[in-house]
Amino acid sequence: MASGKLPTEAEKEQIFGMAQTEMEYRVELFNRLTATCFNKCIEKRYKESELHLGENSCIDRCVSKYMQVNNLVGQLLQTPPM
Repeated sequence: MASGKLPTEAEKEQIFGMAQTEMEYRVELFNRLTATCFNKCIEKRYKESELHLGENSCIDRCVSKYMQVNNLVGQLLQTPPM
């Protein structure tokens, strides 16, 4: 798209397709993150309606590590091979 011009229909479709792909990726990332950290941190037998301190700490660490690894893998995939 040239500066100052409105996008063509093909460009609009391409932009929409890229946005849709990004949204699908983010939803999948969230679903995997939720399932992974839930299975790791939450007791299988619910005793209380609220999370206890240990579960909260575990979830915080799990989400942080998951996002760090995800970002690192993304960076590694973007760097060209030597």
